[in-house]
Amino acid sequence: MSFPDTQLAPMDFTRRIPSLQESFSVFGIDALLVTSLENVSYLTGFTGSAAYLLVTGDRALLTTDGRYGEQIGIQTSAAGLDAEICVGNISEQLKALSGLVSSSQCKRIGFEESIAWSLLKRMAQSFSCDIDNSGSAGDITEPSERIDSGSYLIGVKDAVEQLRITKDVGEIARIRRACQIADLALADVKSLLKTGISEKDFATELDYKMKKFLADGISFDTIVASGEHSAMPHASPTERIMREGDLVVIDFGAEVEGYHSDMTRTYALGHLNSEMTEVYEAVAASQEAGVKAVREGVSCLDVDIICRSVLDEKDLGKVFSHGTGHGVGLLIHEAPYLGPASTDILKAGSVVTVEPGAYLAGKGGVRIEDTVVVMQDTCEVLTQTTKEYIY
Repeated sequence: MSFPDTQLAPMDFTRRIPSLQESFSVFGIDALLVTSLENVSYLTGFTGSAAYLLVTGDRALLTTDGRYGEQIGIQTSAAGLDAEICVGNISEQLKALSGLVSSSQCKRIGFEESIAWSLLKRMAQSFSCDIDNSGSAGDITEPSERIDSGSYLIGVKDAVEQLRITKDVGEIARIRRACQIADLALADVKSLLKTGISEKDFATELDYKMKKFLADGISFDTIVASGEHSAMPHASPTERIMREGDLVVIDFGAEVEGYHSDMTRTYALGHLNSEMTEVYEAVAASQEAGVKAVREGVSCLDVDIICRSVLDEKDLGKVFSHGTGHGVGLLIHEAPYLGPASTDILKAGSVVTVEPGAYLAGKGGVRIEDTVVVMQDTCEVLTQTTKEYIY
């Protein structure tokens, strides 16, 4: 398996800030202060470790410190960003941000709910605003009912995250490349499973190969869980040596230009007893049914129900102890979420995982996971590693 050495399709940054501005009326705000670095990167193309972005109804200001003076210009220019830039110390950044608030006559300034309380208080002081603690603006039908006068910082839930759910061609290209790298890496190290290697050493080799195949990093701490450890869904690799008769759960992903992949495969090292063979086959059938159900307009809850119903037929639903899947993008876990409590609806262009599992304490566990792109009438499976499990 290989991928062509071609340049990835560009991402479309030009519509992101305008799309955010169009949502302001929904949240009852005049501006949004973006402090999540993933959201800053999504909206502007800037990937520095320190940045604030203030978006008003018709302007945007991106700030950072002197470490990124050259980088911010290069990246925002490449993104075609139409925004003002401020590079300076924190006092200079706050002065620029408050100047935009004042000149734009913003009265209701949204803030992301992930912001640190200490930073929020400092922003409020700089903007000469009060902090509205009565709840997220997006949850209120008539914001004017709870705001009397003056300027306020108002908590806003998932304004940018909702935009991130639908990926553009460039985003999908990066996730696809990350999946290809993961496929190549696992194929390259799979033979080590038979050598009496430890969980930790196998995970190290797998991580190395992903970087060798040009991943910018790994998506999360790689899970390699063998034998009785495989019954723990998120077990950390240990010094345990893998041996004949083990089930081995391998959950891992690669990162390419900030975008992630996520894949799980379970292998049986040699003979597998009839009980665990039945568990594997049930999980495989559940996962296949879930993937087939993924398409535009389907509720995430329904995909979860479909996966669980297959396991319930084998009396394994009670040992499926986590959600069926999640969105993948700039974060390894992001909206939409596929699980028993989900209210999300799948949209074309979303990238999600389908990963049912069954875990028998003291015996072993099985999980199978693919990363897929939601399409109008079906989905595209991006993780192509075979699901043949006897090794």
